[in-house]
Amino acid sequence: MRPLPGQPRFSVGVAAATWGLTLLVGYAVTLVVFSATGQASTPSALLPAWATVVSVTALWIPEVLGLRAVSTRYGTGSMRDDYGLKFRASDLMGIPIGVLSQLVLLELVYWPLRSAFPGTFGKRLVEEPARNLFDRADGTWLVALIAVVCVGAPVVEELMYRGLILRSIEGRITEPLAVLASALWFAFAHLQPVQLPGLFVFGLVLALCARRTGRLGLGIFAHAAFNATTVVMLLWHGVQGTLQR
Repeated sequence: MRPLPGQPRFSVGVAAATWGLTLLVGYAVTLVVFSATGQASTPSALLPAWATVVSVTALWIPEVLGLRAVSTRYGTGSMRDDYGLKFRASDLMGIPIGVLSQLVLLELVYWPLRSAFPGTFGKRLVEEPARNLFDRADGTWLVALIAVVCVGAPVVEELMYRGLILRSIEGRITEPLAVLASALWFAFAHLQPVQLPGLFVFGLVLALCARRTGRLGLGIFAHAAFNATTVVMLLWHGVQGTLQR
């Protein structure tokens, strides 16, 4: 994803500051909302679905505003041009990339880890955060949660981690190291230790999508398909569990 002549290259400092500051603002807003609704002391694993939707939205709004401010201050003012937010018909190939990453690539990553550390990387332990989340959702909030996971996350996270962060790193170190660094950043930012290996490997896939095409479209479709596959599997397991009762 090399910048075209005249295209801005954001500094790593600007990217890190934007990521860090928007994250802090998002957490502060979330804390205020949770305090006002009596959810501040509720463990994350027990938060109702609406609280998760609100907290994620509270994180993303500052991120989008921060990305917009960086584009205006240091770029062309066009997020489409500055971050590569462009799509082509060929980007639909991201759908099989995302599905295969979820069903095949993650299995290849976790199979040796499960064998060596079954008490840490067991299949149910890896799936538990997402499973708990969807088990607590129904009706309108389930629809909202699916929209957040399958639409919001792919767009906002690709803008931040591949549109800004990867672009700030590339050219300053070798391409392989830039891809590795952005994938690590993406994985650690999710604060899910058990899911870190899978997120890191998928972060590599998304970074390569951005590098090879020079835009975010392929990665957004891959990210959306990856998340949607997870949602379908969790909902299917939920239906099976209901039928067996």
